[in-house]
Amino acid sequence: MSVVLVKRQVDSREVALQVVRDVFGEHARSAREALDYRARAAGFENRDRGFATELAYGAIKMRRWLDFQLAPFLGARAGTIPRPIAEILRLGVYQLRCMNGVETYAAVSESVGLARRYGHKGTAGLVNAVLRRLAEAPVRELPGDDDDALAVRASLPTWIVAHWRTRFGPEVLPRILAGVNAPAAIGLGVNLRRASRDGVIAALAQAEISARPSAFARDAVVIDGHSPSTALDRLADGRWEMHAETAALPVDLLDPQPGDRIYEACSGRGNKTLQIVERTGGDVRLEAIDLDERRVARTRERLIAAGVTSALIVAGDAAQATGDADCDRVLVDAPCSGLGIIGRQPEARWRKDPGDPVRLAPLQSAILAASAQRLKPGGTLVYAVCSTDERESEGVLETFLAHGDEFVRMPLPERYAEFATPAGDVRFAPGIAGRDGFFIARVTRKG
Repeated sequence: MSVVLVKRQVDSREVALQVVRDVFGEHARSAREALDYRARAAGFENRDRGFATELAYGAIKMRRWLDFQLAPFLGARAGTIPRPIAEILRLGVYQLRCMNGVETYAAVSESVGLARRYGHKGTAGLVNAVLRRLAEAPVRELPGDDDDALAVRASLPTWIVAHWRTRFGPEVLPRILAGVNAPAAIGLGVNLRRASRDGVIAALAQAEISARPSAFARDAVVIDGHSPSTALDRLADGRWEMHAETAALPVDLLDPQPGDRIYEACSGRGNKTLQIVERTGGDVRLEAIDLDERRVARTRERLIAAGVTSALIVAGDAAQATGDADCDRVLVDAPCSGLGIIGRQPEARWRKDPGDPVRLAPLQSAILAASAQRLKPGGTLVYAVCSTDERESEGVLETFLAHGDEFVRMPLPERYAEFATPAGDVRFAPGIAGRDGFFIARVTRKG
């Protein structure tokens, strides 16, 4: 007699638990990678995936605040609870305190069921008792406007809150903290070889997805609301790709033109590489370099799929790269601490280190100096980092400019005036209007 194995059905709460455990596990994954894998394995449709996404991403972001809420109900046991049970408790609290439309009974009973599945009768009883008591208690408050109190309430490391207070001022800080805990704006990069921006907005409207043009880049669209990425990918048909608005702005300021020779340092996954190609209609002599061979291979695949044959993508160290000063434009999207994208990647806040900017600034300076030698007189160089730390942004640029008078800043387009620094660079604070934190500078080589 044959035995038929029936695969156990996994619901959205269990998927959320799996994602959280993947993110904070021994072999840490990104939240997006974990969610894509777990949701696909569970065969989720949009509704189930949406619930799992909100629960997992929210519990990851709000981890410090959730532990603050749990502390009175756990006491000394907080340090001895098995890790899966601790994650189940956090997910339960997030449902009770942060998710609209989730009934108390469902949040508690489903959490208890998970605790029984990932633990035993005793851990299920603990989860039941803690969540029931918490559900009946008022939300725990932490008064004060000092960095530590704000960090607990916003569920961030205290040093990041202190950094943003110094960088952007106490008046702007509350907007940043609220923004990085709100859903990040969804951006699309329009493939101008296949569609117009207005045509993309119209096509999205037909699918009942509201979108608006970027106030800056002519090839960028911002989605109003929170349409799932799976739906956007399914509708794309080569007309667009997911690309955050602020991430599209370095190429906008580079302003590549048909016939240009362009050098791109640190090309990464190729998003900006493709944007350059699409902006020039494919009429571009493009050389790009990145240290990660897997990313280089992926960029090559994307260019081949786009029918681009005039690009050279190589694996190598951009800080050591050499070449002739024959490029009309140079783009340096340098590796950085990523302090500007904390609101977009839910796990990012827990993976940053206050020493990252000091560690990375010398590398950024070396990449900028090497790349600048590829620029011919009268050309345009753009230096960009998705960091809010001055040492990775103005610090690197001012060090570069101080080495001589060969390079000078270029005037910014009027549309960037609101975000111009006194020195003439572009700086975005994270979280505000759904944007990421970014620094972008544009310089030219004197003839």
